[in-house]
Amino acid sequence: MKKIVIIGSGNVAAVLGRKFRAAGHTIIQVLSRNSMEASRLAYEWDTESANYLSLISQHGDVYVMAVSDHAIAELAKDLLLPDKVIAHTAASVNMDVLKDVSPHHGVFYPLQSLRKEMIFLPEIPVFTEGATPKARQVLLELASSIAGEETRPSTLDERIRLHVAAVVVNNFTNHLYQLAEEFCRKENLDFRLLWPLIEETATRVKEISPSKSQTGPAIRGDEETIQKHLALLDNHPQLKEVYTFFSLQIKRGEA
Repeated sequence: MKKIVIIGSGNVAAVLGRKFRAAGHTIIQVLSRNSMEASRLAYEWDTESANYLSLISQHGDVYVMAVSDHAIAELAKDLLLPDKVIAHTAASVNMDVLKDVSPHHGVFYPLQSLRKEMIFLPEIPVFTEGATPKARQVLLELASSIAGEETRPSTLDERIRLHVAAVVVNNFTNHLYQLAEEFCRKENLDFRLLWPLIEETATRVKEISPSKSQTGPAIRGDEETIQKHLALLDNHPQLKEVYTFFSLQIKRGEA
């Protein structure tokens, strides 16, 4: 089991910390500029908190930097942890941004949408990369402890490509939910009526390729229904634009 220092107090830090504790690791410190959130997580995990890098513990085995992408390089400038393993959690940031912090630097990328309010901890595939054999081994072992077989070594190029796909299936899909919810509100409909359909569609993708399970008027070539929908969407221009684009893509067989 590892002694872990978590740098950050946001969504990723909170959920990974809970995952680490559930796997039997010890979080010896939470460090964040947001002292209130750091204190809250430290209280939850029965550990200490700090809000200045100068106060970072020197007794950890692994330092997990769960901060925004643009903050990684800034924080790295003021860190020196020789012989320690340190990793950031960003998909699209080169691990070399941490090379001056420790030779044993790397990446610990959780491929999941995480929120600190989560009651039940989700499955989290983890992709790791390390600059040295020590970093590779430690990060892979740490990832395996919380993700089991859903972990693997990765490269920056692979993570960036995975991140693109993740944005499409998560962020873009959620934006469609947002548009549909707004449409329902304006049309005096209950968005919750769509929940069973959302759940069925999400479950189906595990069993059938999306290319084989597409339904709806566009795939059927039902122009009459499409035109009725577009007429209804005249008062919802943003959703009408999205509806038109996706219908065309589906009819072309490019979706």
